[in-house]
Amino acid sequence: MKRILILEPYYGGSHKNFLDGVQKHVTANYHLLTLPARNWKMRMQLSALWFVEQIKVLPVGERQFDSVLCSSFTDVAVLRALLAGVHGWNYQAKILTYFHENQFVYPQRFDAPGQFQFAAINFHSALASDGIAFNSAYNRESFFAGCRSGLKAAMDMKFSGIIQKLAGKTIILSPGIDFSAIDRNEWKMAPEVPVIIWNHRWEHDKNPESFFHALHQMEQRGIDFRLIVLGQSFPASPACFAHGEKKFQEKILHYGFVPCHEQYLSLLSQGDIVVSTSLHEFYGISILEAVRAGCLPVLPNRLSYPELFENAFLYSDGSLAERLEKVITDRRRLSRKTATAMTDRFGWPSLRQAYSEWL
Repeated sequence: MKRILILEPYYGGSHKNFLDGVQKHVTANYHLLTLPARNWKMRMQLSALWFVEQIKVLPVGERQFDSVLCSSFTDVAVLRALLAGVHGWNYQAKILTYFHENQFVYPQRFDAPGQFQFAAINFHSALASDGIAFNSAYNRESFFAGCRSGLKAAMDMKFSGIIQKLAGKTIILSPGIDFSAIDRNEWKMAPEVPVIIWNHRWEHDKNPESFFHALHQMEQRGIDFRLIVLGQSFPASPACFAHGEKKFQEKILHYGFVPCHEQYLSLLSQGDIVVSTSLHEFYGISILEAVRAGCLPVLPNRLSYPELFENAFLYSDGSLAERLEKVITDRRRLSRKTATAMTDRFGWPSLRQAYSEWL
């Protein structure tokens, strides 16, 4: 059986769920080295050194792996250089990097001096990897656009074929999702008043101001709805969340973060419509889970969303209120059969073989 070493400096949230799925659905002998999901900048700068030190602790006979799976928070160039001095290491092991995100277009609310260093780590990691997988075409295209821009800025240094070489070792692999818990929930009947779901981080890059503005417009037009607002909040979350809770209090069924995953999925199953207004999204797991639970998606026609669903579920900028009004007045709701058909290709059973081949 193949031996695979997993290195994850940010072992939490979607990164952890992804690796749990890999181990469950792709047959191999795995060894994990992980760090808790915090201090991501420090993780990018120092985790490669820490991982090599942990490998040195292993008995010499256990340092032989067929593949190494890293996330993009690992500095693979430093990792590869330091592994050269490790006795017993298998230098034929393939080093593979999975890009959940890339730092070229990761949003920064404030100017961050030195921020380019993290994009450079991503670039060097790609150069040093034997294989690269991106979770979406949007992620890959924005990464390569950033690489081209960075190389172009080095006017007195010319590089030939770098981007083409990188592109030749990349693939797009959706991060498999386990829909089994959602599928166990009872399918509810369509309510008299449609329920709108928001299930994103409470941060500016998710553009919540546009969401609440659209709700206000619908209310002014006499369009009735109910509201479930989920997602992790932070001390500096946008003020529109506090204002929205007060303004729409009579329409709210739930408002705030739910630490219990089963309760979270149960709330998704109460929804009829799931909305995104994101300015930044590399994939969209929260949307796919909501759709599997029966929510009709209403998504901006940009970022990764056109890869997930056809145009009928996408809206152009500035037209969210109109699209929501039409969906509500048309009384559209997904059947279980339709929701399953729309999401099956993103589940682990559909992706297992592709991951097995890549790893």
